[in-house]
Formats: sequence, structure tokens, C-alpha cells
Amino acid sequence: MTTPAADAEDRKLLAALALALVDQPRASLQELARAIGISKATLYRFCRTREQLIERLMQHCTQVFSDAIRDANLDTAAVPDALRQLTASHLEHRELTAFLMYYWKDALRDPCIEEGWDASLDAFFLRGQQEGLFRIDIPAPALTEIWVSMVIGLVDAERRGRVARAGLPGLLERAFLQGTATR
Repeated sequence: MTTPAADAEDRKLLAALALALVDQPRASLQELARAIGISKATLYRFCRTREQLIERLMQHCTQVFSDAIRDANLDTAAVPDALRQLTASHLEHRELTAFLMYYWKDALRDPCIEEGWDASLDAFFLRGQQEGLFRIDIPAPALTEIWVSMVIGLVDAERRGRVARAGLPGLLERAFLQGTATR
């Protein structure tokens, strides 16, 4: 059984490794270890192969973003509050967002998870439309894709130095809501 401190250390290590893999997609375990400032032996105890590392990162990403969707209370919270929480959670884990941007389509994954995420977000955006907060001339699944694309795009833009980290949640919220609001 792991302790909360060990879990926190694992999450920190996984976030660093996710970004290292994005920055150096062909790096060996030794190069990845060096990139994040740990020994190869430490990384080897954590994951013995690149494939295990990518699989572990995929599992971690899946859990983190499933939790983010659940914790936003998309079906019960006020729509603006749920959107704010959802956005904040995804930006809090920007390293994992960047990793998924590059590895999601190539990695082995359970398609039911992606379908579950889509269904939750589609239902949320439909609820927002029904409450008059989002435009009705854009289908709810399209709103899902627009929001996801904006998160991914802005995380990437931040990594490339084109958008400042400060104020990114508010920027995303304003851009999305002003582009989809009925008023």
C-alpha cells in the first residue's frame, strides 16, 4: 500500500515524464531520466521499459481526467461553475493534456473511456443549451469538440510561449463562453 506522500511523488514524477516524452518523443529511459533530473535506476524501478512508462502514463491520464469530469459535477452544478471547474482541472494537469495530445491516438486504450468522456461532456453542453447558456445552433457534440480543442490548443500555445500561463483559465472561459453564449 502506498502512502499519500508516495502517491503525490508518483503523480509529480508522471507529470514530469509526460512533458519529457512530449519534448523528446524518441528519448531512451536514460535520456528521460536525465531530462527530469533523476537517475536511470530510479526511473527503472518506476517503469522498466518505455512501453510500460507510456502505458502507466495513459492509465494515469485516464484516471486524472475521469476524476476531473466527475469532480466538475457536470450533471448537477450550475453550468458556469461546472465549466469553470472542468477547465481548471484540465489546465491544472496541462502536462498530461500535452502528453495525451501527442500519444492518445497511438496508445492502446479503452474506447469506452473516451466514449464516456464524450457522453458526459455532450450531456453537459446540452444541459447548458437547454438552460439558455449556450447557443442552440451548434450541436452539443460540436461544443464538446470545440471546448476540448480550445484546451488542447491553448495548452500547446502556452508550451510554445505564445500564450502566458497567467490568466489562462479565464482566457479559455471567456473565449468559449463569448463564442457560444446566447446573449
